[in-house]
Amino acid sequence: QIPTTMLFSRYINMCFVRRDFVFSVAILLLLFATTCLGSFLKTENKIKSAVFLSPKFELGPGSVINRYYYGIDFPKGHIALKSFNAEVVDEAGNSIPLHETYLHHWVVARYHQSKHVTHTENDTHRMLHNSNHVMVRNSGICQENALGQYFGLGSETRGTETRVPDPFGIEVGNPEVVPEGFEEKWMVNVHAIDTRGAEDKMGCTECKCELYNVTVDKYGRTIRPDYVGGLLCCSDYAQCKLKEGFEGPKRSLYLRYTVKWVDWDDSVVPVKIYILDVTDSLKLSNNSKGINSDHNCKVEYQVDSCGTDHKEGNGCVDVMKTSLPLQTGGYVIYGVAHQHSGGIGSTLYGQDGRVICSSIPSYGNGNEAGNESGYIVGMSTCYPKPGSMKIMDGETLTLESNYNSTKEHTGVM
Repeated sequence: QIPTTMLFSRYINMCFVRRDFVFSVAILLLLFATTCLGSFLKTENKIKSAVFLSPKFELGPGSVINRYYYGIDFPKGHIALKSFNAEVVDEAGNSIPLHETYLHHWVVARYHQSKHVTHTENDTHRMLHNSNHVMVRNSGICQENALGQYFGLGSETRGTETRVPDPFGIEVGNPEVVPEGFEEKWMVNVHAIDTRGAEDKMGCTECKCELYNVTVDKYGRTIRPDYVGGLLCCSDYAQCKLKEGFEGPKRSLYLRYTVKWVDWDDSVVPVKIYILDVTDSLKLSNNSKGINSDHNCKVEYQVDSCGTDHKEGNGCVDVMKTSLPLQTGGYVIYGVAHQHSGGIGSTLYGQDGRVICSSIPSYGNGNEAGNESGYIVGMSTCYPKPGSMKIMDGETLTLESNYNSTKEHTGVM
């Protein structure tokens, strides 16, 4: 999965019309429209900020949590989101380094819940699949239950910019779009792996099946023999192999997340989120109403080790590509990619070959939280000058993800 996030906007004769807006492993924010460019208002003085904690979770050496917490604390009202970021902390609020607890990913999603629901189970991913709960997906092209989130990052979370620049914002909390009898809620999925005492720390973070000693997934289904690592092998309550004789205490941890926003008013230009996935195996079919697109976003894939001859010539780069038509275009406001250890960058190209956004990882070189050696601790972001980077309606984009393949990497995104 390459989450590339993009924010888009559409200008009409350099002025804005009504706010009928649309949102982007690549994550893209796209602007579609309101007010002339010259009358943009700054929002810095209006920005509000709040810090929240997820429900507590416990991890012992080698253990895994992959939990879905519903009804989390979140700013109320009709607002424009300006940034969202998160990290794992202990009960004293100390930041936990990745070489102790690896934050595989966190994902924040929006949903509508019936007001008749009196109890919400925190930890059931299937809850959104009933009539009392309706997922409000982003505007991206993945389908079914894949990549419908509004925000999400992984180990790079502390060093990746998520700011939506002025005068733009992600509109949420509008009572006019909430169905009668429902209310807007938010969910966070936290996937964390405790690697204290692990026999192979990086192997644990890449969810190598042999280290977790699993042959079936969390639903009891047999894992196919050629699947050597990934999400199926490091599900909730899984246990990664420890060094012989190692013992360590359990500890209570939280996902601490910081949200920044402004109250909604006419000075905010709405953008929409598009998430694209490099594993998307698009199928096009014709029918009486035109061409249908069937997107299968598989979220993760495997990078095989290159041959010895390539290693000697420094040619060990695994390149994964997919081409995807974007039905509704707009102007790119923000873009970023998501990669795991071994990643060396991701690029989104336009149909004419132009670079829309290139997002490059930075690796740590120390021990402290935010600078952990060998781990991706940040991804570079794209902020084109508003109005300068346009994606046309129906344009076919090419998403490319590059990984160093001097050794195998499993479950990469």
